[in-house]
Amino acid sequence: MEYGNIEREIHVEATPEVVYEVISTPEHLREWWPDEAELEPVPGATGVISFGDRTTPEAKVVALTVMEADPPRRFSFRWVYGEGEDATSANSLLVTFELVPSGAGTLLRFTEAGFREKGWEAAVLEEQYRDHVSGWDYFLPRLVTYVARLVSTP
Repeated sequence: MEYGNIEREIHVEATPEVVYEVISTPEHLREWWPDEAELEPVPGATGVISFGDRTTPEAKVVALTVMEADPPRRFSFRWVYGEGEDATSANSLLVTFELVPSGAGTLLRFTEAGFREKGWEAAVLEEQYRDHVSGWDYFLPRLVTYVARLVSTP
């Protein structure tokens, strides 16, 4: 098995402008991905996302740095890097959402890259890669469902 990039293509029944808002703003992100999100969708901005109740030790709080914000075409960020570090290609994973108009909707091209570059030992690399694959396989369909609810609401 190759633990390089995770790549997905999904069709979303909404315009790229709507999908861009859903993938880049905290109030929409919370509806399909993390439990909490604090970020400004501008290049260089740093923020955090969290999974679980932040008042408990089980919560997972992850820093991220916005790399690219080009509405309504591309949004990317780096995450999974050490506390107090600046995100670089050697110490973080890069998530990119590319939005392409497709009929009345949007083709969302999702990529998460940088697994090999992190320098993890083989067992950790395999575990992290599998965790991220299963995570995105769970969360990306939630994005589609959320957008469908959003655009059908008067």
